[in-house]
Amino acid sequence: MNIRNNQKRRLFYFIFFLLILLVPLLIQLFIFAVFIQKEPDAADISSANSIHRGPILDRNGKILAIQTKQNSVSAWIPDITDINETAKLLAVILDIDETFLLKRLQKNSGFLWIKRKVTTTEAQKIQDLLDNNSLSGIKLIPEMGRTYPKYNLASHILGYVGIDNIGLEGVEYAYNEMLNPPETGENTGTDIYGNQIFLTIDMNVQYTIEKIAAAAKEKYKAESVMILVEQAQTGEILGMCSSPDFNPNDFLKYSAFERNDRPVTMAYEPGSVMKIFTLSSMLDTMSIDEDDKFVCNGYYEKENFKIKCQGIHGTIDAQKILKYSCNAGAAYASEKIDKNTLYKMLTNFGFGRSTDLGLPGENPGILRRPSEWSARSKPTIAFGQEISVTALQIIQAATVFANDGAMLKPFIIKRIVSSDGKIINEYGKTVVHTVLSSNTARKVLLMMETATMTDGSARPAAVEGLRLAAKTGTAQMLDPKTGKYSETDFIPSLLGIFPVSNPQIILYVAVFKPEGQQYLSSRIAAPVFKQTIEELLTVMEINTDQTTTIEHSGEVKIIKPENIEIGQKMPDLTGTPKKLLLPLFKRQDITIIINGEGYVVSQQPLPGIIIKKGMKIVLELK
Repeated sequence: MNIRNNQKRRLFYFIFFLLILLVPLLIQLFIFAVFIQKEPDAADISSANSIHRGPILDRNGKILAIQTKQNSVSAWIPDITDINETAKLLAVILDIDETFLLKRLQKNSGFLWIKRKVTTTEAQKIQDLLDNNSLSGIKLIPEMGRTYPKYNLASHILGYVGIDNIGLEGVEYAYNEMLNPPETGENTGTDIYGNQIFLTIDMNVQYTIEKIAAAAKEKYKAESVMILVEQAQTGEILGMCSSPDFNPNDFLKYSAFERNDRPVTMAYEPGSVMKIFTLSSMLDTMSIDEDDKFVCNGYYEKENFKIKCQGIHGTIDAQKILKYSCNAGAAYASEKIDKNTLYKMLTNFGFGRSTDLGLPGENPGILRRPSEWSARSKPTIAFGQEISVTALQIIQAATVFANDGAMLKPFIIKRIVSSDGKIINEYGKTVVHTVLSSNTARKVLLMMETATMTDGSARPAAVEGLRLAAKTGTAQMLDPKTGKYSETDFIPSLLGIFPVSNPQIILYVAVFKPEGQQYLSSRIAAPVFKQTIEELLTVMEINTDQTTTIEHSGEVKIIKPENIEIGQKMPDLTGTPKKLLLPLFKRQDITIIINGEGYVVSQQPLPGIIIKKGMKIVLELK
């Protein structure tokens, strides 16, 4: 027993003394390894440069994002002679906190990245110091980087890449593998070229709407402004912006709110723009007829609640509900449609689900099932409350009125082309499904047009010589503190389709939380909308009603116009030219007043009213 214990004791002392001898040797070997480590070679560091990320271009091939060579700043700590002075010089040039940089330099012992992919100006300043031997241990290492030559233009759509050229947002993220093909066993060590992505965006349109949105945000001191332009016959998005925006070349300097792609990610109550979708649903299902009458006394009242209207509109029909944007009329009309039928129609319009545009973070909005509706839900949904939508959903749903009742899918990628010019994918018009009959779609489009005529809610948005169908919306925002509707925060918006005779463009404008006394769409969104149309007409090829081309055989037949007379009942004079109205002045028993030039767009009294002696007849011409 004692022999075994002695053997164990000897073995323990042997191992103990061996460790005492080996530990200093191991420490010396570790220190030696640290000090003889080789400075990384720039070529090794830049091996990823063999992957060339493909460019992003607008529909006409103008470059929006491209791969370029940039410099990164590195340090080899053993070669730095004065760490304090180095930290001081670099901090000023690279806009880095000096104390933070000094700690990093002191904490490390070998290779260290100081800042990746610096600007040309920063690189030149550092190179000047290197040439003067003022920055020992510091190097500029070339790397491939991403450059956005138009800076903020289309920034939310494009997104941005991280430090290793991997997409983090927008098209850069959604199509990362198309733009930046991964290395495989077959292509390792060779140059790899990514594909080119052509957007549906028109750079001139995008620049125009971004300029207008930024000016509107400043003028109305708004939280944000969105403008979207869509090709009505195809679903191509020609321009989509949100102000504020950001510069993807230096995205880290901007807040998450500034980088947020609101037309895609933000859901909100749309207000009265919603009426064109709910009223058309009622008309198409024959829940109401265009001649059905509703009475607006300034509010909608049912059981134990009231809903206020913006005015007292008297006896109105579907057309006047849209023309005057009558909340009470829309609410009363909603009594005629079953809630399950209304829900089904609104889902057919695309509400409550994503448009699948392909950009990250798309919000499906909120459209609750009818089983979750209260007694107030149906009348309030009828004029745009208790439902949340995105701007993308609004313009997708609007295609129904421009395409004989068929809804088109919006898209923002036009084609994907390989580096050698071969088309990989090409995208075009996609019909989702038919929502309305062509008769209902056309009828509602013409009803929307009356909103831009005399005394219509969208009259301030009208552009001379252009037939415009429009719908205003002024939504109250919810106060997150109280959970109730705010008395100060609103979203004035305006949706338009033009020209009415042959719809080509869908335009949507929304201004979030404008400050000041004015908040109605007619005062805030309409001027922005009108300016946008006027400027778009100068940068786009839009066939307005003033540039209609007529083809004929060359044979001209002169038809004698019928005499315009007013008998016992008031006739419908809509569309009658002024010269045919002049004989009416021969009547001595009534007073005729004609305002404007051109053709009759509205009249008082309305058609069918009994004419009495001494009656005043007012005709508005345009």
